[in-house]
Amino acid sequence: MSADARAARCVVVVPVKPPTYGKSRLSGLPDDQRRDLAEAFALDTVQAATATPGVDAVLVVTDDHRLAASVRTLGCEVIPDGVSNDLNATLVQAAAEVARRWPGAVPVVLCADLPGVRPVELAGVLGEVHHQVTAGRVAFVRDHTGLGTTLYAAPADAFDPSFGVASATRHEAAGAVEVGTTATSVRTDVDDPDDLGAALLAGVGPHTTRASEGRATHSG
Repeated sequence: MSADARAARCVVVVPVKPPTYGKSRLSGLPDDQRRDLAEAFALDTVQAATATPGVDAVLVVTDDHRLAASVRTLGCEVIPDGVSNDLNATLVQAAAEVARRWPGAVPVVLCADLPGVRPVELAGVLGEVHHQVTAGRVAFVRDHTGLGTTLYAAPADAFDPSFGVASATRHEAAGAVEVGTTATSVRTDVDDPDDLGAALLAGVGPHTTRASEGRATHSG
């Protein structure tokens, strides 16, 4: 394998809160349905990532044992949450684990609330990511609101994400290059009931379809 080919590899890192605590903004839903949806979003996200060309592996970061067992059946690797209540520090540790397990691979953080993400669109974004990261730059995808971030990638020695409120602004201010501007499914995260309705209309994966009582169509 050439040096260029090795540089083009990536490992997708998906941080997942225990579904019991996830998606608190899905107000108006019973707690059990909210939990089921949070888990379904994560499962559809990682399943799409495992099916995406250019992805060497998917590394899920979670302390939820049930979810860990489920994503392993989808072909993912799992590590525990490294720094409780500090997502960015946890992701830095996860990127270090990527460097240890998959030397030369590009660590790419993908948020776990993208139930309609399409492998073909994600592959296109990763192509842009490869171009930026192999040139020594940081890359990010802005979410559909324009405020948040759904994907972050950087060279291992410059991996310093700033997820949280208005993360897109912080990533851009730090010099990260925006990619994936036309990749709608990679930008469409689900935080609230309006987001969920839009995602169901656009099409989601099988787990979210089932958790939503079959009202959605498969994302393909």
